[in-house]
Amino acid sequence: MKGTAIAADSTILTAAEAESAMDRMFEVRCAAEDVATAVTEGADPAEIAELCAALVRLARDAERLR
Repeated sequence: MKGTAIAADSTILTAAEAESAMDRMFEVRCAAEDVATAVTEGADPAEIAELCAALVRLARDAERLR
């Protein structure tokens, strides 16, 4: 951004966009914790596979900036 102290390769988010990104990261952490809990508790492979699929879906969604 010419004429400012902001680096040219910076990404600027609105407060709402930043909050949304944080919400998506929280969802990813919760999903990862669900997978860890299921593994620790000896859940069956089908349940773990389902939780992993949800985790991957949330992670893909979280990596996009809107």
